[in-house]
Amino acid sequence: MANGTANRTVVVIGGGYGGSAVAKALDEETDVVLVDPRDAFVHAAGSLRALVRPDWAENIFFPYDTLLKRGTVRRERAVALDPGGVTLANGEHVAADYLVLATGSDYPFPAKTDTDLAGEALARIREAHKELAGARRVLIAGAGPVGLELSGEIKAVWPEKHVVITDPAGELLPGFLPEVREELLRQLDALGVELRLGTALAEEPPAVPGRLEPFTAATADGERIGADIWFRCYGVRSNGDYLADGRVAVRDEQGRVPVDERLNVVGHDHIYALGDLTDLAEAKMAGYAMKHAEVVAANVLAQVRGEEPAAVYLPSPVRSALLPLGPGGGVGQVPAPGGPVLLSAEEVSAYKGKDLFTGRFAELFGITR
Repeated sequence: MANGTANRTVVVIGGGYGGSAVAKALDEETDVVLVDPRDAFVHAAGSLRALVRPDWAENIFFPYDTLLKRGTVRRERAVALDPGGVTLANGEHVAADYLVLATGSDYPFPAKTDTDLAGEALARIREAHKELAGARRVLIAGAGPVGLELSGEIKAVWPEKHVVITDPAGELLPGFLPEVREELLRQLDALGVELRLGTALAEEPPAVPGRLEPFTAATADGERIGADIWFRCYGVRSNGDYLADGRVAVRDEQGRVPVDERLNVVGHDHIYALGDLTDLAEAKMAGYAMKHAEVVAANVLAQVRGEEPAAVYLPSPVRSALLPLGPGGGVGQVPAPGGPVLLSAEEVSAYKGKDLFTGRFAELFGITR
């Protein structure tokens, strides 16, 4: 082992964005055990394009067997945690010197897949594509980044489809620059997307999400919206059921874990949490999870080497986002020395929209495509 350090076992629970990144970073100097029930990493940021482009969909799946050179991947679900390790669904207890909680969150399909098997997930995406292809009118419930991005992906492939987005909120992207919202509205209008802000559905549409099943939905104001298919683009849920007994952490009302500036779970200097599972006051985004992974990896390596962990993570006070509307459109906001700045559609496309970072993850997993 590098640097002459004694073997230390690091169990990383969850192989999403942050979990895979931290496992890779620790692989050379520690004995990493990555625990995840799935047979492949799913690049969720590409899921919406996979829905409209099934020929491209395989690009969002990356097998875990190419991620680590020294470490191991356990295809199991964590069911309980204690300060000394994790208990798996098969009853096995995996002991650990350090624990990293990276189980992220769930979100309705198609933004996130709903099966542990890549083959089944791919088949589900392709079936949903067929259903969507046959629809003339599409209802998207939720005007957050997921709903907006989905509308752009649909319009990029089927400009003739009528897409309507509803949301009880009165404005898009609260907290972002006015010019970001204005540019977003301009692009949505140019695409022909019908945006109905301040419109709440009285109840969910009487149809299964993602299934071609014409229906009429009622709004809270008594209006009627007809569509052939709908997608639920709201309802994030933290994945922390294995923490339910409270032995390691008491989660907040949203199911999130309290962490300090070193990303230690409060009260435990050998247990870390990152990504969507944490209570950090910031948007839950893949990019942030990967920044968390850098801090956690640096601190674990410092401890393994007998040094004082010193890496800290402080959420940015500036909201940032890259929101593609198809391969060629979208808006963005990023921090700059003089304050946040708007990114143009061309900049968003060049940085994210064209390939949705699939090349970056192919490199992480050592895959050539």
